[in-house]
Amino acid sequence: MYMDKKRYEYLVGKRIELTYMDDPYPVPSGTKGTVTYVDDVCNIHVNWDNGRTLSLVPDVDRFNVL
Repeated sequence: MYMDKKRYEYLVGKRIELTYMDDPYPVPSGTKGTVTYVDDVCNIHVNWDNGRTLSLVPDVDRFNVL
C-alpha cells in the first residue's frame, strides 16, 4: 500500500480528466478537476470543475493527467 500512496502523491495540484467512475452518482465522464490530496487509503480527492468533490478510487475509477 505504501508504494501505491507514493505513486499517487505526485498528483496533488495536477489537473485531471475523468474517463470512468464506478459510483451510483458519478461525476460525468470528461469532467476536469484539480487533485487536492491523497488520503491514507490512496483515494484521490478532487475538486471537480462542476462543483463536486467526489474522490477517485485507484484501480477502480479511470482518469488522465492533463
